[in-house]
This record gives sequence, C-alpha cells and structure tokens, in this order.
Amino acid sequence: MTDPRLRGAELGPMSGRNIIGEVTEALHRFILDGYDIGEQPPRLEEDLSFVPKDREEVIYIYMYRVAQNPSLKNQKRFRMAPLYVGGDPEEGGEVYYHRPPLLLDLFYMLGVHSRFRSDAERLLGWLLLRLHEATHLLYRPRRFLLPDGRAVDSLGRPWSPEIDLDEDKLQVEKVSLALVDDLTVGDAINFYSLHEAPYRPFLTYRARVALDGPLIRSEGGTTIKMPPLAAKAPTRSDGPLESPSGRIKTSRARPGSPPTGHRAPGPRPHFLRRNADADPDTED
Repeated sequence: MTDPRLRGAELGPMSGRNIIGEVTEALHRFILDGYDIGEQPPRLEEDLSFVPKDREEVIYIYMYRVAQNPSLKNQKRFRMAPLYVGGDPEEGGEVYYHRPPLLLDLFYMLGVHSRFRSDAERLLGWLLLRLHEATHLLYRPRRFLLPDGRAVDSLGRPWSPEIDLDEDKLQVEKVSLALVDDLTVGDAINFYSLHEAPYRPFLTYRARVALDGPLIRSEGGTTIKMPPLAAKAPTRSDGPLESPSGRIKTSRARPGSPPTGHRAPGPRPHFLRRNADADPDTED
C-alpha cells in the first residue's frame, strides 16, 4: 500500500535494485581475474548438482541466505538524501528525500570439484588465498536514480565508476567480503542433498551491502537561520561550586543575603529538627 503522504509526489525508481546481482557478478569476476595456477580457468557454476564429464575444474558459488544486518538497523522515516543536484540544497539546489538504506548481509557457499581429490584441495587452497585479498568487491561512487531516470552520483554528475573518489562530499559505496563460519556440516549436507549433489568441502562468505530506495523530489521549504545562543556559565557569589580537591561544596548563605536556592547534595531530609541547645551537656 502506498504511503498517503507520497500521493502526488515525484517518486523515482529504486536506486539499489541491482546491487545484489552486481555483488555476485563482482565475486565471479574477482575469482576469474586472479586465476594464475593453470592454463584454463575453472568453470564457475551456481548449480550444485552440476558435475562435468571431463577433467574440467569447477568452483561452485551459491548464495543461500540474505539477512538484515543485526548491528545496523535504520528507522524508516524519511530524511534528506545526501545529494547535491544544482548546488547545495540550503542555497537553492534541488531537494530530495528518501528512506535510510536497507543494510543487508549476503551469504555465499563456495565449493570446488576436480577429477582428482588432490587437485580439488589445491584449488580450494588457492580460492581461500584469493578471496583473502578481497578487501572489497565493489568500491565506487554511490549511485542515485532521479525521478526522471538519470543515474547520478552524490554531487549531481552523471554516474561513472571511473571518477576520482577523493572529492569532497562524494558518497562512496563499498561492499566488503569476509570469511565466516555460518553453516554447520549438517546444514551443508542438507543443501547438497536437496540439490541431489555429492558432498564437497565448502566455505562460507558474507558480503555486506546497502540498498537505497526511491528518491522523492521536494519543492523545498523555508530555512530560518538563528544566531547561536550564548551559554551562561554558572556563577555564585560565595565562591566556586567545588573545592580544589573536587568535593562539592554546600550552599551556605551569607548573613543578610537572600537564600541562593542551593542545598547540600543527597536526598532531601525529612522530619529533621535542629538542636536548639548549642552548649554540650556538662556534669554538675
């Protein structure tokens, strides 16, 4: 159901609708680009039941789970997008709103196959070291899709993955990859059995992504700039609030001066009566 507040608003397409597929493609490309232990690179396969009929080596890449990042959960209310189209929004530029991005964890199961077990283990070791070098799968300018369909970066320029990433106010998108222990052997056996495939040694990796939703163009509003209020430091006529040792001083009014309103720290006393006899008791 559409939010009634968005009726009549200029709504753009989902900016992050392709990011999951792009991460999987980047993982495939990173593995193939670094293969250097043979003349023919291995075949990348997503079907766990596939078994080659010759001596072809296979690396299985299967995304089995997508979950929300448990440590980074944003609220769904709208906020101003970090986008500068036509200048700074506070100086007359176009204003866009969006919901905070959806932060997800993508889990991949990787396995290997070769005609001989020793070759499969060699390929598995190379795969571990290759993915250990993957500090990130994607590192590029953050992409926004405007309501008119144009893809721009956070500075309002046509989006391109080849631009300099060190510019001020440029939002950068980074997808990290990490080796995790997410599946037990029993879970992996169930996966292989479900696909009617033989059991193979496996690895599990987690990629962290952020999915941006649609942009909403706003007509702007009224900006009121007020001077900062000068904070007044607490003052006392009878000296500082603390002694040199750090102990809080009690408030004792000077003779003839009105009460200041300060009192000793601690709970308020109840049914407390001061002793009127100031002289100590003496024995006759």
